[in-house]
Amino acid sequence: MNRVARAVVGVFVSTFGLLSFVTFSGNAAAQQAQQHRPPPANAAVVGNLPDREALNSGTVTVITAPIGGPMSVMGSDMAAVLDEGENLRVLPILGKGSAQNLVDIIMLKNIDMGFVATDALEFVKTEYNIPDIAQRVRYIAQLFHNDVHIVARREIRSLQDLNGRRVFAERSIGLPAARTIFRRLGIQAEIDSQTDPTGGLQKLIDGQGDAWIASVSKDAPVIKGIKNEGGRLHLLPVPYDRALQDIYLPTTFSSEEYPNLVPAGTKVDAVAASTVLMVYNWPEGSERYRRTARFVDALFGKIQVLQSPPRHPKWRDTVLSAPVSGLIRFKAAQDWLDGVGRMQSPAEDQRTPAEFRKFLDERKTQARMSTDEAARLYSDFLKWQRSKETR
Repeated sequence: MNRVARAVVGVFVSTFGLLSFVTFSGNAAAQQAQQHRPPPANAAVVGNLPDREALNSGTVTVITAPIGGPMSVMGSDMAAVLDEGENLRVLPILGKGSAQNLVDIIMLKNIDMGFVATDALEFVKTEYNIPDIAQRVRYIAQLFHNDVHIVARREIRSLQDLNGRRVFAERSIGLPAARTIFRRLGIQAEIDSQTDPTGGLQKLIDGQGDAWIASVSKDAPVIKGIKNEGGRLHLLPVPYDRALQDIYLPTTFSSEEYPNLVPAGTKVDAVAASTVLMVYNWPEGSERYRRTARFVDALFGKIQVLQSPPRHPKWRDTVLSAPVSGLIRFKAAQDWLDGVGRMQSPAEDQRTPAEFRKFLDERKTQARMSTDEAARLYSDFLKWQRSKETR
């Protein structure tokens, strides 16, 4: 091929290459533009399904607890009773107990509120070094009480006997109570929390430890079902010590409630922590705040439906107006109560640690008291509250 021919071919190839590059670049740019083009206005519509934005704006999430206790059932109750279609849908989520629920309320983006026992606040505050935790959350209402059960070997006769002993306290149902009570009473026990709720109890039964702690409702099947052959185990008394009185309330376990662990005709001292419905401290006016406020209106307006069969009987312990010591109520809930007025509930349900502590202080009671003394003083406390309401 001569020089002229080669030149012509070179120009042709160069021109073709340039045209190919321009064509390719144009196609790539078109494809890229198409990929980044805003979707059409009706892209979110899928058949006859509800509008995506409306559905999300009406949905709230409530983190409960593992299946087997009242929390998970009460979450399902709310989902059924409070449902208002696209306007309000309650989505219960199984959680890992009070301490983790509190962490999840603070940290997880998709959690609006959850069930939390009040002693979990001190636990999370201490364990995670969050001194302002009470400012990060708000409570909607006090729901019911969890009783602290300490099942121990027969030779362990008092909490002080647990010094240096191995105690099983699983994180979801026992560790917050164990840490709080032991720290406040100066008990140095070897706490083993690396187990599941029933695994720790089984280890105690097998003789691998000295006690097992669970903060659960009375008549808990896992405790009533203990086959205590030979009386090797019993429920250990927890005195209503002054150091516990800002968090816990006094209660007892009877032989009728736990015939397998309490001698016939006797009672055992115990303490109970309030379980509250807790919410993140959403800024007033935010979408999450408005969504939670809508939930509050439904919950408070339908509380009597929840307190009736076939809903969980623990709803009957709920007193919407009962205050929770050391916490601030969610503003929309407080506004609802202020607008409607004080709920007409039995006086004996208005029991809070702060109120009972005030009653004890006025009578200059001793830091520790026997079962009979606690029962008598608590009865007097209820009468005192009734007299306040009639003034």
